[in-house]
Amino acid sequence: MSSEEPVPPRTVVCIPTYDEIDSLPGLLDRLRAAQPDVDVLVVDDDSPDGTGRYADERAAADPRVHVLHRTSKDGLGAAYLAAFRWALARDYDVVCEMDADGSHAPEQLHRLLAAVAAGADLVIGSRWVNGGEVTDWPVQRRLLSRGGNLYTRLALGTHLRDATAGYRAFTAHALRTIPLDDVASAGYCFQVDLAWRAVRAGLTVVEVPITFAERAEGVSKMSGDIVREALWRVTVWGAEHRAGQLRRLGARARTHDGRDGS
Repeated sequence: MSSEEPVPPRTVVCIPTYDEIDSLPGLLDRLRAAQPDVDVLVVDDDSPDGTGRYADERAAADPRVHVLHRTSKDGLGAAYLAAFRWALARDYDVVCEMDADGSHAPEQLHRLLAAVAAGADLVIGSRWVNGGEVTDWPVQRRLLSRGGNLYTRLALGTHLRDATAGYRAFTAHALRTIPLDDVASAGYCFQVDLAWRAVRAGLTVVEVPITFAERAEGVSKMSGDIVREALWRVTVWGAEHRAGQLRRLGARARTHDGRDGS
């Protein structure tokens, strides 16, 4: 590389795991083949099935694979926040999210990274933009995801078609701009929380189409409680957002009336 050529950004893909021994080996193989210059951080929440031990074995054999062990399982959001802090402390330029179950194709990661290179601060791999798709989902699951994202879009007033998606790429600048210490959401709504914070911070958030596949191995962590928590939090955030808008409109109106009466 000549001195005139730009230095490629240091990128790490963060993969939270809990009992993913059936899916993680194949996912790591695919990711290392698709993006050999990208690092990987497996964030394991003390999986009883040996996922953490397997990740340690891969890390010992491959210097681009790293493992962060956590001693408790306290939600997807907490795992990702720990991963973000780990990555920022090591000066990575781009920090990605990817599910461990194979739903996110490593072969499509280049689409997210290309959007970052084009100037985006946060890139969301979206199922519900033109070109995006979902395979192997029943109609009810599709309607639930589309409906949840429509409700989120209306409640929060965002342009995002897939705010709940978990295939993402953040710049380090974005993660340092978002007040991570204030993020309390832990489950399904964590992704909505981060995306909305990015939008409100004035960051450039774009969506690129991906193909989302149902997991082939293991058991889904999704539950009714997780969905209900997300809907409740989005409703509260939306109400607070609208109330803030009304307060600002009222303040502007009072200021305008004061000028007219002076």
